[in-house]
Amino acid sequence: MSSQDPKTVRRRRVFYIPGYDPIHPRRYRELYRKEGAAQAAICGYDLALSPAPGGQGRYGWHVDARIDGAGVATDFEVLVWSDIVRGSMAQGLTATYLELLRTAWIYIRSGALLRLMRLRKGPVIAALYPVGFLLLQLALALLAAWGLGRLLALVHPWLWPLGLVMVPLVLHWFRRHDNRFFAHYLMHDYAYSARSRGANPPELESRLAQFANAVAAALSQDCDEVLIVGHSSGAHLGVSILADLVRQGRVPASGPALSFLSLGQVVPMVSFLPRAQRLRADLACLATRKELTWVDVTAPGDGCAFALCDPVAVSGVAPPGKRWPLVISAAFTRTLSPGRWRALRWRFFRLHFQYLCAFDRPGDYDYFRLTAGPRTLAAHFAGRAPSPSRIEAPVSKYTDIAA
Repeated sequence: MSSQDPKTVRRRRVFYIPGYDPIHPRRYRELYRKEGAAQAAICGYDLALSPAPGGQGRYGWHVDARIDGAGVATDFEVLVWSDIVRGSMAQGLTATYLELLRTAWIYIRSGALLRLMRLRKGPVIAALYPVGFLLLQLALALLAAWGLGRLLALVHPWLWPLGLVMVPLVLHWFRRHDNRFFAHYLMHDYAYSARSRGANPPELESRLAQFANAVAAALSQDCDEVLIVGHSSGAHLGVSILADLVRQGRVPASGPALSFLSLGQVVPMVSFLPRAQRLRADLACLATRKELTWVDVTAPGDGCAFALCDPVAVSGVAPPGKRWPLVISAAFTRTLSPGRWRALRWRFFRLHFQYLCAFDRPGDYDYFRLTAGPRTLAAHFAGRAPSPSRIEAPVSKYTDIAA
């Protein structure tokens, strides 16, 4: 660590782990540029982005900031797995509907769905939405086929089967416009974990090992903090990456401060599945470690996240001496002005990304201050009490862990 004060940051490495997202990582750079400028104007600090050297498939950017009178240099790197996401989404319509039935069956038969409903209704509704909307699309396609068949039958009775041509036409139209509906996207998201009942597919395990190597290399460099940020599904990937590093003894005692910030997490969607022993073991591992600081930020206004649900505790794997995570609320109804909240409250997908955006009434959670400011994550939240409305009751049916 380069700074003599372990709480002070002059140089930082940030690794951002996206959720299940097929889009190019430049999206996150542009989001950081736009929202960072907005937050800097609100809070009165300086934030400037510049290109970072890439190579070897890496993507990132550099941030120079002056916050609270201190200059900080931060290098961001996006841990890219969007190619895996795109590959898992490359399915025909028939395969998508078969995946729908299989995913619903796994969550229902395993009992995971009923137990998830004991936590928060929002993410369960979000999980059921693609099932219902894809079935509605099929019903509309069949209705259109029936209507065209009736018209054709007026010309000649033998022509009515030609109305079935409307089924693929209608379904393909909906899929082309899924950027408005998100039904196919969400279906593939939930199906990806359900396909192996919570176990990581081999291609994802291989990518996690690469990510762990990148973080380990940063921990050996001259910087003051290495901060891993996991958003949505990226939160449980971050848990596994850090648990691997801890178990392998790759966190140097005299190295930079190691911090983990999980945002809008959906960990129970995976950890409640029967074959998620690896993830449950990783959660239990991180919960007691002194090598790192783990802060989990969600908000009840985010209907896509398991807001204020302690991911370790609700998964039923909280060990004695549990330290992490510190569960706090981003409190959208207080950190966003009434007008801003009214504009966003029904834009569920946009709200799920609010953790990465500017707040016009910021509280102690400020994404840009945490990722580019002069204090470590531990120093920023020192003495901060966890949210009193957090959920810690063990709910998962499956609590066995990997050996």
